[in-house]
Parts: sequence; C-alpha cells; structure tokens
Amino acid sequence: MSSLIEQAAQHWPFVSPLLRKPKNEADYDQLVEALDELTDRIGDDESHPLMSLVDIIGDWVEAYD
Repeated sequence: MSSLIEQAAQHWPFVSPLLRKPKNEADYDQLVEALDELTDRIGDDESHPLMSLVDIIGDWVEAYD
C-alpha cells in the first residue's frame, strides 16, 4: 500500500464526515457548519491548503440546496 493511502486510511475516521455528500438535512447541517469553520480559519487566502476542501464542501452544499 502506498504511503499516501496508508496515511489516508489512518486518518479516515476523522475526515470522512467531511468527505461525504449530504444525504439528509443532518448531513447538510454538519457540512454547512464545517464550511463556516473552514472559511473562518482560511479567511481570504485563496492559496490556503484547505481551500480545495472548501471548494468540495461548497459544491456539495450548493448541490443539496
């Protein structure tokens, strides 16, 4: 197993709630809360390493709306 996959597997229980499309209102609410926290943390820094996560979650939230 590659080291990248090994690291992902070890951290999956912690990040998986952020990396699932919302299937119901509770999932949606959780992602909106995470998105708010991420944008507070990142601010206007478009080059922040977490910006791609913001983009993914933002797309899922928008699609659910």
